[in-house]
Amino acid sequence: MRIPFVFRPRLVDALRGYGRDLFLHDLGAGLTVGIVALPLAMAFAIASGLKPEAGLWTAIIAGAVIALLGGSNVQIGGPAGAFIVIVYGIIERHGVANLLIATAGAGVLLFLLGLLRLGTLVRYVPVSIVVGFTNGIAVLIAASQLRDWLGLRVDHMPADFFAQLRVLAGAIDTFNPAAFALGAACVAGLVAWPRLWHARSPVQRALEDLPGMRSAAIVGARIPGPVVALVSLTAVSLWLRLPVETLGTRFGGIPQGLPSFVLPAASWDTVKQLVSPTLTIAVLGAIESLLCARVADQVSGLRRHDPNQELMAQGVANFVVPFFGGMPATGTIARTVTNVRAGATTPVAGVVHAITLAIVVLAAAPLALHVPLSVLAGILLFTAWNMGEWHEFAKLRHYKTYYRVLMLGTFFLTVVFDLTVAVQVGLVAACAFFIHQMSSLFSVERVDGPGLQWRLYGSLFFGAVAKVDEIVGTLETGPEAPDVVLDALHLVHLDTSGLDALRQVQQAALSKGGSLRIVSLQEQPRAVMQRAGFLAGLAPPAR
Repeated sequence: MRIPFVFRPRLVDALRGYGRDLFLHDLGAGLTVGIVALPLAMAFAIASGLKPEAGLWTAIIAGAVIALLGGSNVQIGGPAGAFIVIVYGIIERHGVANLLIATAGAGVLLFLLGLLRLGTLVRYVPVSIVVGFTNGIAVLIAASQLRDWLGLRVDHMPADFFAQLRVLAGAIDTFNPAAFALGAACVAGLVAWPRLWHARSPVQRALEDLPGMRSAAIVGARIPGPVVALVSLTAVSLWLRLPVETLGTRFGGIPQGLPSFVLPAASWDTVKQLVSPTLTIAVLGAIESLLCARVADQVSGLRRHDPNQELMAQGVANFVVPFFGGMPATGTIARTVTNVRAGATTPVAGVVHAITLAIVVLAAAPLALHVPLSVLAGILLFTAWNMGEWHEFAKLRHYKTYYRVLMLGTFFLTVVFDLTVAVQVGLVAACAFFIHQMSSLFSVERVDGPGLQWRLYGSLFFGAVAKVDEIVGTLETGPEAPDVVLDALHLVHLDTSGLDALRQVQQAALSKGGSLRIVSLQEQPRAVMQRAGFLAGLAPPAR
Protein backbone atom coordinates (compact mmCIF):
# COMPACT_ATOMS: atom_id res chain seq x y z
CA MET A 1 0.00 0.00 0.00
CA ARG A 2 1.39 3.39 -1.00
CA ILE A 3 1.41 5.99 1.78
CA PRO A 4 0.98 9.53 0.38
CA PHE A 5 3.58 12.06 1.52
CA VAL A 6 1.81 15.04 3.04
CA PHE A 7 3.89 17.89 4.47
CA ARG A 8 1.75 20.93 5.17
CA PRO A 9 2.74 23.09 8.15
CA ARG A 10 -0.15 24.74 9.96
CA LEU A 11 1.51 28.12 9.32
CA VAL A 12 0.60 27.85 5.61
CA ASP A 13 -3.11 27.80 6.43
CA ALA A 14 -2.79 30.28 9.29
CA LEU A 15 -1.33 33.00 7.04
CA ARG A 16 -4.41 33.03 4.82
CA GLY A 17 -6.29 36.19 5.69
CA TYR A 18 -3.67 37.06 8.30
CA GLY A 19 -3.92 40.72 9.29
CA ARG A 20 -2.82 43.39 11.71
CA ASP A 21 -5.16 42.41 14.56
CA LEU A 22 -4.02 38.78 14.54
CA PHE A 23 -0.38 39.87 14.39
CA LEU A 24 -0.77 42.14 17.42
CA HIS A 25 -2.26 39.24 19.40
CA ASP A 26 0.57 36.93 18.32
CA LEU A 27 3.18 39.60 18.99
CA GLY A 28 2.04 40.11 22.57
CA ALA A 29 1.82 36.38 23.21
CA GLY A 30 5.22 35.71 21.65
CA LEU A 31 6.91 38.41 23.72
CA THR A 32 5.36 37.03 26.90
CA VAL A 33 6.34 33.41 26.21
CA GLY A 34 9.83 34.44 25.13
CA ILE A 35 10.40 36.06 28.51
CA VAL A 36 8.91 33.05 30.33
CA ALA A 37 11.18 30.68 28.39
CA LEU A 38 14.38 32.46 29.47
CA PRO A 39 14.73 31.15 33.04
CA LEU A 40 13.15 27.79 32.21
CA ALA A 41 15.51 27.06 29.31
CA MET A 42 18.57 27.82 31.45
CA ALA A 43 17.25 25.80 34.39
CA PHE A 44 16.41 22.76 32.25
CA ALA A 45 19.86 22.73 30.67
CA ILE A 46 21.72 23.08 33.98
CA ALA A 47 19.61 20.36 35.60
CA SER A 48 20.37 18.09 32.62
CA GLY A 49 24.11 18.46 33.12
CA LEU A 50 24.64 20.94 30.27
CA LYS A 51 25.64 24.59 30.11
CA PRO A 52 22.79 27.14 30.23
CA GLU A 53 23.34 28.26 26.64
CA ALA A 54 22.45 24.73 25.44
CA GLY A 55 18.94 25.20 26.78
CA LEU A 56 18.63 28.75 25.49
CA TRP A 57 19.62 27.96 21.91
CA THR A 58 17.48 24.83 21.94
CA ALA A 59 14.50 27.00 22.88
CA ILE A 60 15.38 29.47 20.13
CA ILE A 61 16.17 27.10 17.26
CA ALA A 62 13.72 24.30 18.07
CA GLY A 63 11.05 26.82 19.03
CA ALA A 64 11.33 28.51 15.64
CA VAL A 65 11.44 25.25 13.66
CA ILE A 66 8.44 23.74 15.46
CA ALA A 67 6.43 26.94 14.98
CA LEU A 68 7.31 27.17 11.28
CA LEU A 69 6.80 23.49 10.41
CA GLY A 70 4.45 22.15 13.12
CA GLY A 71 0.87 20.99 12.94
CA SER A 72 -0.52 23.06 15.83
CA ASN A 73 -1.62 26.69 15.88
CA VAL A 74 -0.22 27.56 19.28
CA GLN A 75 2.24 24.91 20.44
CA ILE A 76 5.56 26.20 21.81
CA GLY A 77 8.55 23.91 21.47
CA GLY A 78 11.83 23.81 23.36
CA PRO A 79 13.63 22.00 26.18
CA ALA A 80 11.24 20.34 28.61
CA GLY A 81 11.40 19.19 32.21
CA ALA A 82 10.52 15.64 31.18
CA PHE A 83 13.89 15.32 29.41
CA ILE A 84 16.02 16.37 32.38
CA VAL A 85 16.40 12.90 33.85
CA ILE A 86 16.86 11.26 30.45
CA VAL A 87 19.50 13.71 29.25
CA TYR A 88 21.41 13.62 32.55
CA GLY A 89 21.50 9.82 32.45
CA ILE A 90 22.71 9.74 28.83
CA ILE A 91 25.49 12.23 29.59
CA GLU A 92 26.53 10.17 32.61
CA ARG A 93 26.76 6.94 30.60
CA HIS A 94 27.75 8.11 27.12
CA GLY A 95 28.94 11.73 27.27
CA VAL A 96 27.72 14.96 25.69
CA ALA A 97 28.92 14.10 22.17
CA ASN A 98 26.87 10.91 22.14
CA LEU A 99 23.85 12.80 23.51
CA LEU A 100 24.00 14.95 20.37
CA ILE A 101 24.09 11.84 18.17
CA ALA A 102 21.19 10.23 20.03
CA THR A 103 19.15 13.43 19.76
CA ALA A 104 19.74 13.66 16.01
CA GLY A 105 18.82 9.97 15.63
CA ALA A 106 15.64 10.54 17.62
CA GLY A 107 14.84 13.40 15.26
CA VAL A 108 15.04 11.02 12.30
CA LEU A 109 12.73 8.53 14.06
CA LEU A 110 10.21 11.25 14.93
CA PHE A 111 10.15 12.45 11.32
CA LEU A 112 9.61 8.88 10.08
CA LEU A 113 6.74 8.40 12.56
CA GLY A 114 5.04 11.45 11.12
CA LEU A 115 5.92 10.56 7.53
CA LEU A 116 4.37 7.09 7.93
CA ARG A 117 1.31 8.72 9.53
CA LEU A 118 1.76 6.90 12.84
CA GLY A 119 1.02 9.90 15.05
CA THR A 120 -2.17 8.34 16.37
CA LEU A 121 -0.20 5.39 17.81
CA VAL A 122 0.92 7.58 20.70
CA ARG A 123 -2.68 7.60 21.91
CA TYR A 124 -2.41 3.86 22.48
CA VAL A 125 -0.09 4.44 25.45
CA PRO A 126 -2.35 3.99 28.51
CA VAL A 127 -3.02 7.07 30.64
CA SER A 128 -1.92 5.16 33.75
CA ILE A 129 1.58 4.72 32.28
CA VAL A 130 1.81 8.38 31.25
CA VAL A 131 0.74 9.53 34.73
CA GLY A 132 3.15 7.08 36.37
CA PHE A 133 6.28 8.15 34.51
CA THR A 134 5.31 11.85 34.63
CA ASN A 135 5.07 11.73 38.42
CA GLY A 136 8.27 9.71 38.59
CA ILE A 137 10.15 12.25 36.47
CA ALA A 138 8.81 15.06 38.68
CA VAL A 139 10.25 13.34 41.77
CA LEU A 140 13.62 12.88 40.05
CA ILE A 141 13.71 16.53 38.96
CA ALA A 142 13.00 17.67 42.51
CA ALA A 143 15.74 15.39 43.89
CA SER A 144 18.25 16.69 41.35
CA GLN A 145 17.65 20.29 42.49
CA LEU A 146 18.24 19.73 46.20
CA ARG A 147 21.98 20.30 45.84
CA ASP A 148 21.60 23.84 44.47
CA TRP A 149 18.59 24.69 46.62
CA LEU A 150 20.43 23.76 49.81
CA GLY A 151 23.72 25.21 48.53
CA LEU A 152 25.58 21.94 49.15
CA ARG A 153 29.16 21.55 47.97
CA VAL A 154 28.95 18.52 45.72
CA ASP A 155 31.39 18.23 42.83
CA HIS A 156 29.40 15.66 40.90
CA MET A 157 25.84 14.38 41.19
CA PRO A 158 25.23 10.76 40.10
CA ALA A 159 22.25 9.89 37.89
CA ASP A 160 20.82 7.19 40.19
CA PHE A 161 18.11 8.39 42.59
CA PHE A 162 19.35 6.58 45.69
CA ALA A 163 22.97 7.47 44.93
CA GLN A 164 21.89 11.12 44.76
CA LEU A 165 20.27 10.85 48.19
CA ARG A 166 23.45 9.31 49.64
CA VAL A 167 25.64 12.07 48.16
CA LEU A 168 23.30 14.78 49.41
CA ALA A 169 23.20 13.25 52.89
CA GLY A 170 27.00 13.08 52.95
CA ALA A 171 27.31 16.77 52.07
CA ILE A 172 24.61 18.09 54.42
CA ASP A 173 27.28 19.69 56.62
CA THR A 174 27.97 22.18 53.78
CA PHE A 175 24.41 23.52 53.93
CA ASN A 176 24.20 27.18 52.83
CA PRO A 177 21.37 29.10 54.58
CA ALA A 178 21.56 31.98 52.09
CA ALA A 179 21.04 29.68 49.09
CA PHE A 180 18.21 27.88 50.87
CA ALA A 181 16.52 31.18 51.70
CA LEU A 182 16.71 32.36 48.08
CA GLY A 183 15.32 29.07 46.78
CA ALA A 184 12.53 29.04 49.36
CA ALA A 185 11.66 32.66 48.57
CA CYS A 186 11.56 31.75 44.88
CA VAL A 187 9.11 28.89 45.43
CA ALA A 188 6.96 30.98 47.76
CA GLY A 189 6.93 33.83 45.27
CA LEU A 190 5.94 31.58 42.36
CA VAL A 191 3.05 30.21 44.42
CA ALA A 192 1.91 33.65 45.57
CA TRP A 193 2.42 35.70 42.39
CA PRO A 194 -0.62 34.51 40.37
CA ARG A 195 -2.78 34.79 43.50
CA LEU A 196 -1.75 38.42 43.96
CA TRP A 197 -3.09 39.30 40.53
CA HIS A 198 -6.20 37.17 40.61
CA ALA A 199 -9.35 39.13 39.75
CA ARG A 200 -10.65 38.82 43.33
CA SER A 201 -7.36 39.36 45.18
CA PRO A 202 -6.99 42.39 47.56
CA VAL A 203 -4.02 43.68 45.54
CA GLN A 204 -5.94 43.62 42.28
CA ARG A 205 -9.00 45.29 43.80
CA ALA A 206 -6.89 47.96 45.52
CA LEU A 207 -5.07 48.88 42.31
CA GLU A 208 -8.30 49.01 40.34
CA ASP A 209 -9.79 51.39 42.92
CA LEU A 210 -6.86 53.81 42.68
CA PRO A 211 -7.03 56.44 39.92
CA GLY A 212 -4.82 55.59 36.94
CA MET A 213 -3.66 52.24 38.37
CA ARG A 214 -5.88 49.97 36.30
CA SER A 215 -3.18 49.67 33.62
CA ALA A 216 -0.63 48.77 36.32
CA ALA A 217 -2.92 45.97 37.46
CA ILE A 218 -3.16 44.66 33.90
CA VAL A 219 0.61 44.79 33.39
CA GLY A 220 1.28 43.10 36.73
CA ALA A 221 -1.06 40.24 35.90
CA ARG A 222 0.78 39.66 32.62
CA ILE A 223 4.34 39.61 34.00
CA PRO A 224 5.40 35.95 34.38
CA GLY A 225 6.21 34.82 37.90
CA PRO A 226 9.53 33.09 36.99
CA VAL A 227 10.84 36.31 35.46
CA VAL A 228 9.86 38.33 38.55
CA ALA A 229 11.56 35.78 40.80
CA LEU A 230 14.71 35.65 38.66
CA VAL A 231 15.16 39.43 38.47
CA SER A 232 14.13 40.35 42.01
CA LEU A 233 16.06 37.63 43.82
CA THR A 234 19.16 38.19 41.71
CA ALA A 235 19.00 41.85 42.71
CA VAL A 236 18.58 40.89 46.38
CA SER A 237 21.56 38.55 46.17
CA LEU A 238 23.74 41.29 44.65
CA TRP A 239 22.57 43.96 47.06
CA LEU A 240 23.18 41.81 50.15
CA ARG A 241 26.29 40.22 48.61
CA LEU A 242 25.09 36.78 49.58
CA PRO A 243 27.70 33.99 49.45
CA VAL A 244 25.85 31.82 46.93
CA GLU A 245 26.89 30.03 43.75
CA THR A 246 25.83 31.75 40.52
CA LEU A 247 25.86 31.04 36.80
CA GLY A 248 29.09 33.00 36.57
CA THR A 249 30.93 31.12 39.31
CA ARG A 250 29.98 27.68 37.93
CA PHE A 251 29.80 28.20 34.16
CA GLY A 252 31.57 31.50 33.56
CA GLY A 253 28.39 33.07 32.21
CA ILE A 254 26.64 32.76 28.86
CA PRO A 255 28.52 33.48 25.60
CA GLN A 256 27.25 36.66 23.95
CA GLY A 257 27.07 35.48 20.36
CA LEU A 258 25.62 32.94 17.97
CA PRO A 259 26.27 29.25 18.70
CA SER A 260 28.95 27.52 16.67
CA PHE A 261 28.17 24.65 14.32
CA VAL A 262 29.19 21.32 15.89
CA LEU A 263 29.59 18.09 13.95
CA PRO A 264 29.83 15.23 16.49
CA ALA A 265 32.05 12.34 15.49
CA ALA A 266 29.99 9.21 14.92
CA SER A 267 30.81 5.61 14.06
CA TRP A 268 28.71 2.51 13.58
CA ASP A 269 29.94 1.06 16.88
CA THR A 270 28.88 4.25 18.67
CA VAL A 271 25.47 4.30 17.01
CA LYS A 272 24.80 0.69 18.07
CA GLN A 273 25.39 1.64 21.71
CA LEU A 274 22.93 4.53 21.44
CA VAL A 275 19.89 2.57 20.23
CA SER A 276 18.18 2.61 23.63
CA PRO A 277 18.82 6.32 24.39
CA THR A 278 17.68 7.26 20.88
CA LEU A 279 14.44 5.31 21.21
CA THR A 280 13.84 6.80 24.67
CA ILE A 281 14.22 10.37 23.41
CA ALA A 282 12.00 9.67 20.39
CA VAL A 283 9.22 7.97 22.38
CA LEU A 284 9.20 10.57 25.14
CA GLY A 285 9.35 13.40 22.60
CA ALA A 286 6.41 11.98 20.66
CA ILE A 287 4.30 11.45 23.78
CA GLU A 288 5.07 14.86 25.28
CA SER A 289 4.59 16.82 22.07
CA LEU A 290 1.27 15.22 21.13
CA LEU A 291 -0.07 15.40 24.69
CA CYS A 292 0.87 19.07 24.71
CA ALA A 293 -0.83 19.61 21.35
CA ARG A 294 -4.02 18.00 22.66
CA VAL A 295 -3.95 20.27 25.72
CA ALA A 296 -3.47 23.24 23.40
CA ASP A 297 -6.53 22.19 21.38
CA GLN A 298 -8.64 21.99 24.52
CA VAL A 299 -7.45 25.31 25.98
CA SER A 300 -7.47 27.37 22.79
CA GLY A 301 -10.59 26.07 21.08
CA LEU A 302 -8.80 26.49 17.72
CA ARG A 303 -8.59 23.99 14.90
CA ARG A 304 -7.30 20.59 16.05
CA HIS A 305 -3.65 19.83 15.48
CA ASP A 306 -2.27 17.46 12.85
CA PRO A 307 -0.31 14.84 14.86
CA ASN A 308 1.71 13.60 11.88
CA GLN A 309 2.79 17.08 10.81
CA GLU A 310 3.66 17.85 14.43
CA LEU A 311 5.88 14.77 14.68
CA MET A 312 7.67 15.68 11.45
CA ALA A 313 8.34 19.17 12.79
CA GLN A 314 9.60 17.75 16.08
CA GLY A 315 11.83 15.43 14.07
CA VAL A 316 13.37 18.26 12.05
CA ALA A 317 13.92 20.32 15.21
CA ASN A 318 15.63 17.48 17.08
CA PHE A 319 17.78 16.67 14.08
CA VAL A 320 18.95 20.28 13.72
CA VAL A 321 19.58 21.45 17.30
CA PRO A 322 22.41 18.97 18.13
CA PHE A 323 24.57 20.57 15.44
CA PHE A 324 24.43 23.78 17.48
CA GLY A 325 25.14 22.11 20.81
CA GLY A 326 21.47 21.84 21.78
CA MET A 327 19.49 19.26 23.72
CA PRO A 328 16.28 17.31 22.95
CA ALA A 329 13.21 19.44 22.35
CA THR A 330 9.49 18.80 22.44
CA GLY A 331 6.20 20.59 22.99
CA THR A 332 6.05 22.28 26.39
CA ILE A 333 2.71 22.44 28.15
CA ALA A 334 3.45 25.35 30.51
CA ARG A 335 4.74 27.65 27.76
CA THR A 336 2.03 26.56 25.34
CA VAL A 337 -0.74 27.32 27.85
CA THR A 338 0.94 30.68 28.59
CA ASN A 339 0.97 31.34 24.85
CA VAL A 340 -2.75 30.62 24.56
CA ARG A 341 -3.70 32.71 27.59
CA ALA A 342 -1.62 35.60 26.28
CA GLY A 343 -3.79 35.70 23.14
CA ALA A 344 -1.91 33.64 20.53
CA THR A 345 -3.92 32.46 17.54
CA THR A 346 -1.34 31.26 14.98
CA PRO A 347 2.22 29.79 14.85
CA VAL A 348 3.54 33.32 14.32
CA ALA A 349 3.49 33.67 18.12
CA GLY A 350 5.95 30.77 18.36
CA VAL A 351 8.29 32.47 15.89
CA VAL A 352 8.08 35.74 17.84
CA HIS A 353 8.87 33.80 21.03
CA ALA A 354 12.06 32.44 19.45
CA ILE A 355 13.11 35.86 18.12
CA THR A 356 12.44 37.49 21.49
CA LEU A 357 14.55 34.93 23.30
CA ALA A 358 17.38 35.32 20.78
CA ILE A 359 17.42 39.11 21.20
CA VAL A 360 17.49 38.80 24.99
CA VAL A 361 20.33 36.27 24.89
CA LEU A 362 22.43 38.27 22.44
CA ALA A 363 21.85 41.61 24.18
CA ALA A 364 21.75 40.73 27.87
CA ALA A 365 23.90 37.61 28.24
CA PRO A 366 26.43 39.28 30.61
CA LEU A 367 23.66 40.00 33.14
CA ALA A 368 23.13 36.26 33.64
CA LEU A 369 26.49 36.04 35.44
CA HIS A 370 24.86 37.01 38.73
CA VAL A 371 21.82 34.68 38.65
CA PRO A 372 21.94 32.45 41.78
CA LEU A 373 21.67 28.74 41.02
CA SER A 374 19.40 28.32 44.03
CA VAL A 375 16.83 30.59 42.35
CA LEU A 376 16.89 28.44 39.22
CA ALA A 377 16.55 25.40 41.49
CA GLY A 378 13.48 27.00 43.06
CA ILE A 379 11.95 27.53 39.62
CA LEU A 380 12.53 23.87 38.77
CA LEU A 381 11.12 22.67 42.10
CA PHE A 382 7.97 24.65 41.35
CA THR A 383 7.92 23.25 37.81
CA ALA A 384 8.29 19.69 39.12
CA TRP A 385 5.38 20.20 41.51
CA ASN A 386 3.14 21.49 38.75
CA MET A 387 4.32 18.78 36.38
CA GLY A 388 3.22 15.93 38.63
CA GLU A 389 -0.38 14.78 38.69
CA TRP A 390 -0.36 14.09 42.41
CA HIS A 391 -4.15 14.03 42.71
CA GLU A 392 -4.10 10.75 40.80
CA PHE A 393 -2.54 9.04 43.85
CA ALA A 394 -5.47 10.12 46.00
CA LYS A 395 -7.93 8.78 43.42
CA LEU A 396 -6.29 5.36 43.13
CA ARG A 397 -8.81 3.69 45.43
CA HIS A 398 -11.53 4.45 42.89
CA TYR A 399 -9.76 2.59 40.09
CA LYS A 400 -9.42 -1.10 39.31
CA THR A 401 -6.42 -3.14 40.37
CA TYR A 402 -4.79 -3.20 36.93
CA TYR A 403 -4.83 0.62 36.73
CA ARG A 404 -3.20 0.90 40.17
CA VAL A 405 -0.53 -1.67 39.28
CA LEU A 406 0.32 0.07 36.00
CA MET A 407 0.50 3.57 37.47
CA LEU A 408 2.37 2.72 40.67
CA GLY A 409 4.63 0.23 38.89
CA THR A 410 5.60 2.77 36.22
CA PHE A 411 6.13 5.42 38.89
CA PHE A 412 8.46 3.29 41.04
CA LEU A 413 10.36 1.88 38.05
CA THR A 414 10.96 5.41 36.75
CA VAL A 415 12.34 6.53 40.10
CA VAL A 416 14.35 3.41 40.94
CA PHE A 417 15.61 2.47 37.45
CA ASP A 418 14.87 4.78 34.52
CA LEU A 419 12.15 5.83 32.13
CA THR A 420 13.10 3.28 29.46
CA VAL A 421 12.63 0.35 31.81
CA ALA A 422 9.45 1.87 33.22
CA VAL A 423 7.78 2.36 29.83
CA GLN A 424 8.87 -1.04 28.51
CA VAL A 425 7.63 -2.92 31.58
CA GLY A 426 4.51 -0.76 31.72
CA LEU A 427 3.57 -1.46 28.12
CA VAL A 428 4.17 -5.21 28.54
CA ALA A 429 2.05 -5.23 31.70
CA ALA A 430 -0.65 -3.17 29.95
CA CYS A 431 -0.75 -5.70 27.11
CA ALA A 432 -0.98 -8.58 29.60
CA PHE A 433 -3.85 -6.91 31.45
CA PHE A 434 -5.59 -6.15 28.17
CA ILE A 435 -5.30 -9.76 27.04
CA HIS A 436 -6.66 -10.94 30.38
CA GLN A 437 -9.62 -8.56 30.17
CA MET A 438 -10.41 -9.46 26.58
CA SER A 439 -10.20 -13.18 27.36
CA SER A 440 -12.75 -12.70 30.15
CA LEU A 441 -15.23 -11.47 27.55
CA PHE A 442 -15.16 -14.82 25.73
CA SER A 443 -17.34 -17.59 27.11
CA VAL A 444 -18.62 -21.05 26.21
CA GLU A 445 -22.15 -22.09 27.20
CA ARG A 446 -23.51 -25.65 27.12
CA VAL A 447 -26.96 -25.90 25.48
CA ASP A 448 -29.51 -28.62 26.10
CA GLY A 449 -30.72 -30.45 23.00
CA PRO A 450 -29.93 -33.36 20.68
CA GLY A 451 -26.24 -34.22 20.49
CA LEU A 452 -23.65 -32.04 22.15
CA GLN A 453 -24.27 -28.31 21.66
CA TRP A 454 -22.42 -25.20 22.80
CA ARG A 455 -22.76 -21.47 22.18
CA LEU A 456 -19.68 -19.31 21.68
CA TYR A 457 -19.66 -15.68 22.84
CA GLY A 458 -17.17 -12.88 22.20
CA SER A 459 -13.71 -13.08 20.65
CA LEU A 460 -11.91 -16.41 20.38
CA PHE A 461 -8.25 -15.38 20.23
CA PHE A 462 -4.97 -16.64 21.65
CA GLY A 463 -5.75 -15.32 25.12
CA ALA A 464 -9.07 -17.18 25.37
CA VAL A 465 -8.38 -20.56 23.75
CA ALA A 466 -8.10 -22.31 27.13
CA LYS A 467 -11.86 -21.96 27.55
CA VAL A 468 -12.42 -24.26 24.56
CA ASP A 469 -10.57 -27.04 26.39
CA GLU A 470 -13.73 -27.87 28.34
CA ILE A 471 -15.44 -28.86 25.07
CA VAL A 472 -12.49 -31.11 24.17
CA GLY A 473 -12.55 -32.66 27.67
CA THR A 474 -16.27 -33.37 27.42
CA LEU A 475 -15.82 -35.09 24.05
CA GLU A 476 -12.93 -37.22 25.29
CA THR A 477 -14.99 -38.58 28.19
CA GLY A 478 -18.37 -38.52 26.44
CA PRO A 479 -20.26 -41.00 24.23
CA GLU A 480 -19.10 -42.47 20.95
CA ALA A 481 -19.97 -40.84 17.60
CA PRO A 482 -20.90 -37.46 19.08
CA ASP A 483 -22.75 -34.98 16.90
CA VAL A 484 -21.14 -31.70 18.02
CA VAL A 485 -22.81 -28.38 17.17
CA LEU A 486 -21.23 -24.99 17.89
CA ASP A 487 -23.54 -21.98 17.67
CA ALA A 488 -21.32 -19.09 16.50
CA LEU A 489 -24.01 -16.40 16.21
CA HIS A 490 -22.34 -14.38 18.99
CA LEU A 491 -18.73 -15.18 18.00
CA VAL A 492 -17.57 -11.80 16.71
CA HIS A 493 -13.87 -12.45 16.15
CA LEU A 494 -11.56 -15.39 15.50
CA ASP A 495 -7.77 -15.50 15.11
CA THR A 496 -5.47 -18.33 14.04
CA SER A 497 -4.98 -19.55 17.63
CA GLY A 498 -8.75 -19.68 18.07
CA LEU A 499 -9.04 -21.59 14.78
CA ASP A 500 -6.46 -24.08 16.03
CA ALA A 501 -8.58 -24.58 19.17
CA LEU A 502 -11.60 -25.37 16.96
CA ARG A 503 -9.46 -27.85 15.01
CA GLN A 504 -8.80 -29.66 18.30
CA VAL A 505 -12.55 -29.83 18.92
CA GLN A 506 -13.01 -31.25 15.43
CA GLN A 507 -10.25 -33.82 15.91
CA ALA A 508 -11.69 -34.90 19.26
CA ALA A 509 -15.11 -35.45 17.62
CA LEU A 510 -13.67 -37.27 14.60
CA SER A 511 -11.49 -39.52 16.76
CA LYS A 512 -14.67 -40.96 18.29
CA GLY A 513 -16.45 -41.32 14.97
CA GLY A 514 -18.50 -38.15 15.34
CA SER A 515 -18.74 -34.86 13.49
CA LEU A 516 -18.53 -31.11 14.05
CA ARG A 517 -20.97 -28.53 12.72
CA ILE A 518 -20.67 -24.77 13.21
CA VAL A 519 -23.82 -22.76 12.60
CA SER A 520 -24.72 -19.05 12.32
CA LEU A 521 -21.20 -17.91 11.45
CA GLN A 522 -20.48 -14.19 11.34
CA GLU A 523 -18.49 -12.68 8.47
CA GLN A 524 -15.07 -12.37 10.12
CA PRO A 525 -14.88 -15.91 11.61
CA ARG A 526 -16.23 -17.35 8.35
CA ALA A 527 -13.54 -15.55 6.33
CA VAL A 528 -10.77 -16.91 8.59
CA MET A 529 -12.11 -20.47 8.34
CA GLN A 530 -12.57 -20.17 4.60
CA ARG A 531 -8.98 -19.02 3.97
CA ALA A 532 -7.62 -21.84 6.13
CA GLY A 533 -9.76 -24.51 4.40
CA PHE A 534 -11.40 -25.37 7.71
CA LEU A 535 -14.98 -25.03 6.49
CA ALA A 536 -14.56 -27.82 3.96
CA GLY A 537 -13.93 -30.35 6.74
CA LEU A 538 -17.05 -29.50 8.75
CA ALA A 539 -20.25 -31.50 8.67
CA PRO A 540 -22.93 -29.91 6.47
CA PRO A 541 -25.69 -27.93 8.19
CA ALA A 542 -28.66 -30.00 9.37
CA ARG A 543 -31.77 -29.84 7.16
